[in-house]
Amino acid sequence: MRAKTILMLLFVASFGVAAFLVFRAMPRNASASAEPVAQDEILVATAPLTAGTLLRAEDVEWRPIPSAAGPDQFARPSGVALKIKPELDEESRSAIYGAALRVDVPRGGALLRGEIVAPGGREFLNVVLAAGTRAIAIPVATSGSGTGLLHPGDRVDVILTQTFKADQTPITRRSVGETVVENLRVLAIDPLDAKQANAGNGIGRAVTLEVMPEQAEKINVAIELGKLSLVLRGTSAKQEALAGAVSPGAIIRIKPTWASDVSPALAAAAAAPAPAPVERSSIKVMRGNQTEELQSH
Repeated sequence: MRAKTILMLLFVASFGVAAFLVFRAMPRNASASAEPVAQDEILVATAPLTAGTLLRAEDVEWRPIPSAAGPDQFARPSGVALKIKPELDEESRSAIYGAALRVDVPRGGALLRGEIVAPGGREFLNVVLAAGTRAIAIPVATSGSGTGLLHPGDRVDVILTQTFKADQTPITRRSVGETVVENLRVLAIDPLDAKQANAGNGIGRAVTLEVMPEQAEKINVAIELGKLSLVLRGTSAKQEALAGAVSPGAIIRIKPTWASDVSPALAAAAAAPAPAPVERSSIKVMRGNQTEELQSH
């Protein structure tokens, strides 16, 4: 009896241990076999954005939401589609680059299709222009400051370069460059039409800038005087303008840069004394009553 009792106890104990292990493993197997629920991701603002802001890459990011994305939201492509074509991610984001906000959007707020206006849209300039400002499009030479560096929302300085005729103009003053307007906001960058592009003047882009009326007049005169180039400013320019530290589109008085300031060799050549004229001796030849004076070489 004692042996049977011991065997029975061992059987019951082993059965209990096996049941415990099976029970403990069941939730783990269930959780391991369950697939994670996919969440939709939408574009939201990375910082508070004000109405009239021109959207850039750093202004938006993807954020998952607990429910399905709405038709007016910018949804990220599904995981399967991204694996097949990874560039869909950037293509979805780039759909809003350069667009203007109609309303203020708080940090983390969703961007809605009905609250932005794409460049070239009928209401674009009305939405993006600040009170009292104007929009002016200027031609920019593709061989000069490349417009490929610029994007809507950037801030630039406008530089005028002039070349004067040689008549009564010292060689050191025949070319000059000067900054005519500073800290302007780029609103749009558009290719010129076919007629302008085929004119053969080296102009390939029209850049639309936000200006005050006085700056518009100054830029129009500068277009007639010479070639205009745009110089990209750092990101601090946008922050300074928003804080009021620097007046956007300020007309400044920077000292012009002349040809002699750029090329020391040119300045040295202009300052060198002119070569002294060579004095020639003469010889008098007398033939009878006639005297002839000959110049020596």
